[in-house]
Amino acid sequence: MRTRLALLAALFLSFFVSMSPAHAAVGLHVSGTKIVEGNGTPFVMRGTSHAHTWYASQTGSFADIKSLGANAVRVVLSGGRWTANNAADVANVVSLCKQNKLICVLENHDTTGYGEQSGAYTLDQAVDYWIGVKSALVGQEDYVVINIGNEPIGNNATTPNWTQATSAAITRMRSNGFQHLLMVDAPNWGQDWSFTMRDNAATVAAADPQRNTVFSVHMYGVFDTAAEVTSYLQAFQTAGLPLVIGEFGFNHSDGNPDEDTIMAQAQARGIGYFGWSWSGNGGGVEYLDQVTNFNVANLTPWGERLFNGANGIAQTAVEATIFGGTGTPDTQAPTRPGTPAASQITSTGARLTWTASTDDRAVSGYDVYRGTTKLGSSTTNSITLSGLSAETAYTVHVVARDAAGNTSTPSATTTFTTTSTPPTGCTSTYRTAGSWQGGFQGEVTVTCTAAVTNWKSVLTYPAGVNITQSWSSTLSAAGTAFTFVNAAWNGSIPAGGSTTFGFIGTWNGTGAPPTPVIS
Repeated sequence: MRTRLALLAALFLSFFVSMSPAHAAVGLHVSGTKIVEGNGTPFVMRGTSHAHTWYASQTGSFADIKSLGANAVRVVLSGGRWTANNAADVANVVSLCKQNKLICVLENHDTTGYGEQSGAYTLDQAVDYWIGVKSALVGQEDYVVINIGNEPIGNNATTPNWTQATSAAITRMRSNGFQHLLMVDAPNWGQDWSFTMRDNAATVAAADPQRNTVFSVHMYGVFDTAAEVTSYLQAFQTAGLPLVIGEFGFNHSDGNPDEDTIMAQAQARGIGYFGWSWSGNGGGVEYLDQVTNFNVANLTPWGERLFNGANGIAQTAVEATIFGGTGTPDTQAPTRPGTPAASQITSTGARLTWTASTDDRAVSGYDVYRGTTKLGSSTTNSITLSGLSAETAYTVHVVARDAAGNTSTPSATTTFTTTSTPPTGCTSTYRTAGSWQGGFQGEVTVTCTAAVTNWKSVLTYPAGVNITQSWSSTLSAAGTAFTFVNAAWNGSIPAGGSTTFGFIGTWNGTGAPPTPVIS
């Protein structure tokens, strides 16, 4: 197949027929090789696919996808091969897209693998579905793209004939009054290794009386080299035909796509792309989930690459002007976050809080670093770190980022030291033995289920507390964490036994003194 690609690459260009200029269109439409909004502003799609038809309850995914910088979302629908999404459901999906300022690409998944996979629908049946939910789509031409049928033919690209079937579907959509930008997928499960779409795209484009159809290729194992990616994209650019990368991944059961070239070439050429897919994958391709269990805070390596990597969504997506976007990239970085404060320090974790950053558009998240090593990420101005090493000093700082991938100046650093791992079988119990204005007396009982010859107890207080004196123990401090180890005479505790130590503390609050976190 690779040899065939190379041999044919130089031959196919002469077979293209230039597409006629686009007719006047409503809303999103084709202009040459580009997609533009109703006001003529170019719009380059940057987003992911969401498997709504199988996870209809996961409506929060629209806001989550937007929070990571996407300007569009491709939504999986069904007309009956799976649980059907009726007009009311489709209207709600469109509403969710609009609420979250996402251009909505709606695709009918019923056609996937027709001619090869049992149960698949024809493109003609897909058009029946769109006619059935038309009431939810009319008037939404500024916000909605209709992807007529997902991967409408398997690897037998001649049965049915992709060119005829796709042209007929477009003609029916137009004759039934659809004014939307239409998207059509390639055969060969979307990957067009037979070049059927590439070599017949001009014919299909001409079948649209509005000249308002964009072509969609899916890039998986067929596109595992930079040469194959570049050659395919260049073919459409040379022919003057609009193209988007309707799906792609970083890996697949049929090979290893060159996602770096896919994303770089799409950005360089102004071509839209959608990664597959947000969450909920099965059938052996669970690795294509971009977040785990629909949790936006748990980006997978693929999600991190797609949204936050080079030429990724956060870096390149521009919000549609119909939603108030400027049509130009966001280049202003968030302000510097405040110095993080550490609390609730244990042998394996700590909680950090800091003053939030601001941004001309919106702060999308924060990353916490120890030097150049990222310890964690948060969408708010606090985080609970875990997995740290015991009795280790951590000097950390915080960096804010926005949806465009701009990052702030790092915050000032703060240092905290994790506590030691307490002896197995020992627990500490705290009580306030007495208090007065500005001070208090604390008492801790250490109880062990197995015999020990030494013990340690760490009390972590909020800021403003200081321990000035202790007895029946030896005291050391690191920030707001106070470590008590046994005195020379009370380190041995028999099984089931206990010992008690006490201390005097000061604090700057009123009312009852704070209770420490014990580890």
